[in-house]
Amino acid sequence: MLFPGEGTRQRTVIRQMEKFEPLLASKVTEPGEDAGLNTRLGRGMRAFTIRVDGSSGVSGFLRAGDRVDLYWTGNTAGLSDERAGEITKLIESGINVVAIDQNTDGSAGASGSAKTVTVEVSPQQVARLAQAQMTGRLALSLVGVADDTTAAAADVDKRGLLGIQREEIAPVEQAKVCTIRTRKGAEVVEIPIPCTN
Repeated sequence: MLFPGEGTRQRTVIRQMEKFEPLLASKVTEPGEDAGLNTRLGRGMRAFTIRVDGSSGVSGFLRAGDRVDLYWTGNTAGLSDERAGEITKLIESGINVVAIDQNTDGSAGASGSAKTVTVEVSPQQVARLAQAQMTGRLALSLVGVADDTTAAAADVDKRGLLGIQREEIAPVEQAKVCTIRTRKGAEVVEIPIPCTN
């Protein structure tokens, strides 16, 4: 054992050390001390911070260690989607919360309502969440401790919220027009004729 008398409480390296460098107290944590957020992340996972307010951050009830579903609300105008306009969509489900503001110990924040929530996600999810945060608003929904279900895909627009059905418009068939082109001097003229097919 490196430090006799410390039992099973581990120390973690907090500053880079070189080979054969003396072990200094300033480079390791105290026995059992938390080494920071990066030691809480799983292999291949990243910490991503989401801006929240009283309504989008579950009104101050979140704690580090909770799980949340993430919903995006934004405008889909300009996309090839027939449902243009404001839409709310579930984009991630069952995401682990690792910190509230700068608090990682799971206790309630002193301010009551958090300004940021840090979640543990994969690099692909980081890209999705960064895009979602830049193009719309994110809202968190707290998942119960005993809830082991996965949220089903959900998306709602104004019509769906109000129960208004979209009218199906039957395509109008265009009448076929046949023409011939003739030249009269420098001018080209198209003359309609009956179609034979």
